[in-house]
Formats: sequence, C-alpha cells, structure tokens
Amino acid sequence: MSSTKPIISTSFTYETLEETLDVKPQGANLQIGIPKEFAFQENRIALIPDAVNVLVNNGHNVIVEHDAGEGSNYSDKDYSEAGAKIIYNKAEIYKAPMLIKSAPVVEEDLALLQMNQTIISPIHHSALKANIIEKMMEKRITALSYENLKDDSGTYPIVRSMSEIAGSALMLIAGQYLSSFNKGKGVLLGGISGIPPTKVVIIGAGIVGEFATRNALALGASVKVFDNNVYRLKQLQNNLGQRVWTSVLEPRILAKQLKTCEVAVGALSNEYGRAPIVVSEEMVAAMRAGSIIIDVAIDRGGCFETSELTTHEKPIFVKHDVIHYCVPNIPSGFARTASQAISNVLMPLILQISDEGGMEEMVWHNFNLREGIYLFKGALTDFYISQKFDLKFTDLNLLIASRR
Repeated sequence: MSSTKPIISTSFTYETLEETLDVKPQGANLQIGIPKEFAFQENRIALIPDAVNVLVNNGHNVIVEHDAGEGSNYSDKDYSEAGAKIIYNKAEIYKAPMLIKSAPVVEEDLALLQMNQTIISPIHHSALKANIIEKMMEKRITALSYENLKDDSGTYPIVRSMSEIAGSALMLIAGQYLSSFNKGKGVLLGGISGIPPTKVVIIGAGIVGEFATRNALALGASVKVFDNNVYRLKQLQNNLGQRVWTSVLEPRILAKQLKTCEVAVGALSNEYGRAPIVVSEEMVAAMRAGSIIIDVAIDRGGCFETSELTTHEKPIFVKHDVIHYCVPNIPSGFARTASQAISNVLMPLILQISDEGGMEEMVWHNFNLREGIYLFKGALTDFYISQKFDLKFTDLNLLIASRR
C-alpha cells in the first residue's frame, strides 16, 4: 500500500450530498384492449371515443373489439376516427397488456387472459366465483375494481356516478309503469293543482336515495325517506337544502307508509354481503294494487322479501297486485350516459398510470389507488374475497414496500 498522502487542492470544494429521492421513471406507452361484453346484460363501454382520442394523442395504442360500443350507440367508425384500431378477433384483444372491461371477468374470459396482464373492471361481489380468482392468481394478474377505486377526496367516483344515474332513473322508471300505457294505475307521478301529490317511500338515504328524493321532489311528489343511519338522513337533508320527511327503520311506521304509497324504492345495501330485507311479504300484500316497487339493492339480494331478479328485456313481474321492478344493473339501461361517467374517471387515471411509468409505480405513489386493487401480480390483496373463498391474503402495502 502506498504511503503517499492524499493531495488536497484548494480548488476542491467539499459539500454535503443531497438526499436521494425516489425518482419517477419516464412515462410508459400503454397498449390498451377494450373487448365487447356479452355477460351481465352489459351495454356500457369503459372508454368512449372522445377518451380514446385523448389516449391516442398521448401516444398510447388502443384496440377495440368490433361492435364493442354498440350497446352505448357508439359505432366502430366513431372509434376508428378517434384513433383506435378495430379488431374482429376476441383473442387478439385479450393479448393487450392492459384490458379495460365494463363487465366483470367471467369463466369464458379465463382461457384468453395473458400472464402478468393488468385488468380494470367491475367485480360484482355477489356473482364472484372462487375458480375465477384462482385462475387470475395463477396468471399473476394485477386487477383493479371499479367499486373500490378511490379518488383524492376519499370517495368512490365510479360507484357514485352509477348511483347518481340509478337514483335519477328511478322516478323515470316509476312514472313509466304508473302510466295507463303500461297497464299501470294511470297515475301521474308528481303534483297537479287540486290533486294530492303522489306518495313515494324511499328506503335508504345513500346516494341512490338522495338522487331519487331529489327527482321525486322536483316532480312534485310527496317523499318519505327511511334509513337506520341518522347521520345519513341528516346529510341527505343538508345536500337537498330542504327538510324532507325522514324516519329510522321502524317496522310499524314503515308498514303504515307503504300501505298508502304509489312508489316504494329499496336502496339499502351493506358494504359487503347481502342487503338487509326490511319489507316483509305481509307488508307488500297490504300495499295498494297497481303501486310499484323498485328494488335497486337486488344485485345484493334486495330489501323486499318478494323481490326476484329480473332483466332489462323482462323488467317487471306482479305479485300481490304490486308491480316489482328488480333489474340489477339500472345504469346499463342508460348506457351512453353511464359510459361517459365511467370514461371520465378512467381516462385521467390511465394517463396518470402512464405518467407514473406504469401501474406498479402508480401504486407506489398513489395510496387511494391501492384501495381498488384486489389482485397484485397474482397475490390476492382483498381481505373480504380471501375470507369468502378461504384464499391466501397478502397485504398490498407490505407487498409494495418489499419490492422497492
């Protein structure tokens, strides 16, 4: 070892080193596939042509399956003019590294899914099957669900938009079935001078309940709202900016109000699991002939004991002389508006994912996004699904930290 001393020159300056920060990588170019949906009577499409145009102009490749936008009245021409490539072969669409669906992953999709794919889609807890999750785990898929996707304000933007659409649509649906043209009671939903207003009972004061109340009041109906959550009832009145008749769920009071109403809406749901049944068959039997029940909570089992699943093709059935409308996916009946609402959330999200350098980087920087991820590279990160199917749960925060 040489004994020469280090040379210290006066021209050197000695400074402390700066802290090294986590530098974001350059934006990633994404390959996005949009398949045509065939399950769950799904008419919506997750990205409308305007959104596709923005993505293409930002350097991303978007492939759309032939007629994918048909249910929302968007043609292949609309998509090709927006810069997307129209593909006739379903398998080709599923080769895209990022798949954006407007219906959940179903059995028929499994064979087409690729290893390490990223899927953004709804999840529909009630229709979920263990083998679908297991197969997605095997293929090391990263999956983000519409229902649990959070924005910066801590709310669930897609769920909120769909609830707003469902709530706003309820009174249109009720009005349709009360009219004589549909062999209804021949009652106009609303208030006319000199005639007592139509009575509407709304069970559940969440977003669906709020928008149903808003529309019923605007039509001039008399509205009574039930919910067991007093905070929600207060919030409903604050949001409406006026006092409405509210009550906690007390069976005797509820039965009395149902007896004399024209429209009853069930919009109660639990975060997970089955919706609570709060209206018994006996209560329904005591309702007026020709009145209508709209059970929005039917996708979670329904709030009325008499409710049974119906479809957009055959939306109603009559029981105890009461019309029952129990279609699970109401926003799909207003598919164009619903598609625009979903697209408004997903398009900026995809641009952000690209700016961050891909989903993995985005998850590291964005805590709200973590809420929506139920599979990360094949690891199941949703505690509720792991409990339901007895599958291994992995904490996403630990998983991400261990990869840094």
